[in-house]
Amino acid sequence: MLDLHRLRLLREFADRGTIAATAAALGYTPSAVSQQLSALEREAGAALLDRAARSVELTDVGRQLAVHAEIILAQVEAAEADLSAAGREPSGRATVATFPTAAAAFAPALVRSMRAHPGLTLLLQQAQPGEGLRRVRSGEVDVALVDDWAGALPENGPALLRYYALLRDPVVLIVPRDHPLADPAVPVDLRQLRETSRWMAAPEGEPSRQAVDRLLETAGGAPAVPWEFEGLGTIVSLVARGIGVAAVPRLALATGERRVVVRELPGPAPAPARDVYAAVRAASVRRPSVTVILAALTAGARGLTGVRRRAR
Repeated sequence: MLDLHRLRLLREFADRGTIAATAAALGYTPSAVSQQLSALEREAGAALLDRAARSVELTDVGRQLAVHAEIILAQVEAAEADLSAAGREPSGRATVATFPTAAAAFAPALVRSMRAHPGLTLLLQQAQPGEGLRRVRSGEVDVALVDDWAGALPENGPALLRYYALLRDPVVLIVPRDHPLADPAVPVDLRQLRETSRWMAAPEGEPSRQAVDRLLETAGGAPAVPWEFEGLGTIVSLVARGIGVAAVPRLALATGERRVVVRELPGPAPAPARDVYAAVRAASVRRPSVTVILAALTAGARGLTGVRRRAR
């Protein structure tokens, strides 16, 4: 019989690609992981790993078993969720991975929910771009808040996950209070603004930066050398201090920065926008703690000013 713990190790190895990364993620030594995978090979009666001189890779049989392992582990989790759903009050720790602007925006709703369920604790972690989906799929976190600029996440995201649309987050222009465009009667001219103002943006390659570059291309091209800063919160703070102007997702303003003026971007095309989702393992949806977190996120999305609920 195949051991569930070893199947979990195999699934983790399939996701991470190396013995060292698998060991680091699970808190084991590399030798312990290697020994457990060797034991799984004996149980399976087949070679699951191709141990070349410099690397270890899954064999074809190993890849097939890793797919089965994900399905088996999901079924076990679904059974556990059904059993825990019989309880009245959620308890334990719920873990949420999120990107920084969503952490600040949704934290108040999550805290209010925790107060209503004293047996439930919360761990809110920030994740690098692309990490949230991997971490929720691997079981490291219960829920991941993720953004999607391409509009294709539910169709192209990892299998065995379920996606809950929370809101659509448009890009808006922010300027200091003493900037000419702080007057709502002054029309926004991106071409003139591009030529007369110092723009600030996220580093090249980040999705929000790509959206802003596409926006400014419509106004005659992006600035040659914009000031680049890691973190949209930093950019909003610098605009508030009069350093320059920026175009950011509206969710970056959810902390209530009042020293900037927000202007909608001129048409006729819609402003760039991202969709924000809560992603969970389909097998864990009925777990009481996950149900509480999803309800809190949905309520938090309704309470955010200026962003729109995304139709499901």
